[in-house]
Amino acid sequence: MSGRTPTVLVFDSGLGGLTVFSELRTALSGANFIYAADDAVFPYGRLPEDVVIARVVEIMDRLIPLHQPDLVVIACNTASTLVLPALRSRFSIPFVGTVPAIKPAVALTRTGRVAILATPGTVKRDYTHQLIQSFAKGIEVELVGATGLAALCEAHLKGYSVEDASVIEEIAPCFVDRDGKRTDVVVLACTHYPLLLETMQRLAPWPVTWLDPAPAIARRAADLAGPVPPRTIPADATAIFTSGATVTDDLRRAFLERGLPTMAVEAMPPHWH
Repeated sequence: MSGRTPTVLVFDSGLGGLTVFSELRTALSGANFIYAADDAVFPYGRLPEDVVIARVVEIMDRLIPLHQPDLVVIACNTASTLVLPALRSRFSIPFVGTVPAIKPAVALTRTGRVAILATPGTVKRDYTHQLIQSFAKGIEVELVGATGLAALCEAHLKGYSVEDASVIEEIAPCFVDRDGKRTDVVVLACTHYPLLLETMQRLAPWPVTWLDPAPAIARRAADLAGPVPPRTIPADATAIFTSGATVTDDLRRAFLERGLPTMAVEAMPPHWH
């Protein structure tokens, strides 16, 4: 990829990947970007594992030949914990995944108690439990499966009101004060969650370190891409939706502010409906 302008495809089930995209734009400022949101099926956390794998492979079968990216970032924990082996065996281009930042959380904690705030799908994955077994020996880990937090994040970005009580209900299980150990690190193990970070910080019962993996993902992508030549004209950046049915004016503004001025629909309804 070195010496030419790469195209980076950023994929998520919805809007959470925007938190990763923002970091990627800084780390790979000369690259062209495609942001793809599978809003026709959001959220992935409610779907059976085999359905998620088949769906993401189906989408990549459509988007990769269409846009010919040099690099794909799967900016979704739920998908990454399942589909990366299938994607890497099917396509020759590099894939960067997003998995719960358990190892960095263990390095940061001072109390020995951390929380993994994730979707129910990510919480139940063998991959997540293997990370805990590998990197969190001697650490108290609270696995919190937030059933509605990703949807609240999407609602917030679309300009809808989100009640404080709804956010508190989702994040409260992260905060444990037991046996002399109080939670001091909360891993944001869904790329949607940083969209509501300021609200979560305000509502938290005590201060904690909120660990967002997006900067580390961007660094990994930049390492794989290599040096990107400077641009004399703005890079291309397009957002693609598989439905587009819930795109609001506020959402269009949010995408524009984040450097995605063009929005399009690549209709891919769920084939099992």
